[in-house]
Amino acid sequence: QVQMAESGGTLVQPGGSLRLSCAASSDTDVTYTMGWFRQAPGKEREFVAVISRSGSLTYYSDSVKGRFTLSRSNAKNTVNLQMNSLKPEDTAVYYCAAARELRSYSDRHNYFGWGQGTQVTVSS
Repeated sequence: QVQMAESGGTLVQPGGSLRLSCAASSDTDVTYTMGWFRQAPGKEREFVAVISRSGSLTYYSDSVKGRFTLSRSNAKNTVNLQMNSLKPEDTAVYYCAAARELRSYSDRHNYFGWGQGTQVTVSS
């Protein structure tokens, strides 16, 4: 069973930038669709971004569109989330997970192999 591991979260000032990474912690011959979600205290886990297996398709939530960019690296099942113009409302634990297809990509129930999450705090 594939398992994801996130890294890169930290404290950053409003307007700053941060890059999160996610990699599968076990070897697999399968390339997965990969998505990012986030969860703020007292709120539901919400969709942030997703990238197709080939890397040719990406989708973003309205709240991050134009500020965040998701890309695949050369390593299989490794993705990077570039976050620019960060706002205090972006503060959350960010999670990465895999999916077998893009259909219903914003539904967290279609994902598996969730990582432990990485904390992003946007504050002055």
